[in-house]
Amino acid sequence: MNYSLQDRSALVTGSTRGLGKRIALELARRGARVAMNYYGNQEVAEKAFAELQAIGGEHCLVRADVTEEAGVADLMTEIAAKIGPVDILVPNATCDQPMVPIEQYDWAFAQRMVDFFIKSPFLLTKACLPHMKQQKWGRIVHITSEVFDGAWPEFCPYVAAKGGQIGLAKSNAAELAPFGITVNMVAPGWIPVERHDDAPQEAKDAYLALAPMGRFGKPEDVAAAVAYLASDDAKFVTGVSLSVNGGRTIH
Repeated sequence: MNYSLQDRSALVTGSTRGLGKRIALELARRGARVAMNYYGNQEVAEKAFAELQAIGGEHCLVRADVTEEAGVADLMTEIAAKIGPVDILVPNATCDQPMVPIEQYDWAFAQRMVDFFIKSPFLLTKACLPHMKQQKWGRIVHITSEVFDGAWPEFCPYVAAKGGQIGLAKSNAAELAPFGITVNMVAPGWIPVERHDDAPQEAKDAYLALAPMGRFGKPEDVAAAVAYLASDDAKFVTGVSLSVNGGRTIH
């Protein structure tokens, strides 16, 4: 099994850095036409897109705010014109995720979590469904997190929003299965990427102390899991969460 994605169009939101970039690159390596999405730093986005283009194939770089309905609509129109309608959707876009006591959060921040992890996947899924239902094939792979199962303290808006995303994914999986559309989740643990460069060593040590494999994962581990769930090899897998965390959430 090589988890081929030949002749499929994929959208990975928030995909010009971190896990999103690795997922986008891996889907391209498997043969998919990939839409790389960003909203902020254009210079970083163009460098990431150059890596994607180096793999070969037909791809596009699209700037859009995927937390807004108009932004999602424009995004889908542009992608369809450049590489075809979206067959594979990976809602991955995120924002800053500080860990502080609940008293230090305000609702504006909590709303931002809801917008990224519930509103955005909802809007994206809804926008992809006409095409997916028409062809009776589709793959939606949510990037969730181990934090919901772990009930992490001083992280409540993020944990709560991820819980909502998990509920959305499971409900959609049941609803869309008759149409040949699978909806699954990849739940990474702490996978060090650029934004973790300044993480204190004591935090890393504490995390690894509870990891059976005794090491951090790599972005490629997450990307490989997404590629599997996006492929025809996973055609009878839906509504599941695949933990990519070295065994930290073994029950």
